[in-house]
Amino acid sequence: MASLFVGLITFFVLIALLALIGYQLMCFADLEFDYTDPLIDSAARINKVVVPEFVVQAVFCFVCIATGQGFLCFMSLPNLHYNFKLYRSKRHLVDVTEIFNKLNSEKKQRLIKFGYVILIFVVFLSG
Repeated sequence: MASLFVGLITFFVLIALLALIGYQLMCFADLEFDYTDPLIDSAARINKVVVPEFVVQAVFCFVCIATGQGFLCFMSLPNLHYNFKLYRSKRHLVDVTEIFNKLNSEKKQRLIKFGYVILIFVVFLSG
């Protein structure tokens, strides 16, 4: 019963992480196709979910360590380190004035994160 509970918690934390990154990708797509105003909507919507994404990633690592799933924790450590490095250098938020100049690099960064979390999700489901 406990392993089922732990598996469900890990599953829902991974789904939340995928949803947060997917939401950021959708906001960037809206911005790219001029569906939203970059000064008001896009940067504020993206910046609202950046820190929760970092927190969910840290919670995922903690849950993996607490439940003995060391391989999943080991796999998610590079992403956690990258998030921590962005946060410490204060480059984690999207700047309103530079949003169009950095649009492609920010989208690529989120796509790589999304693919990496999907890889972790597949490993979780197969193990």
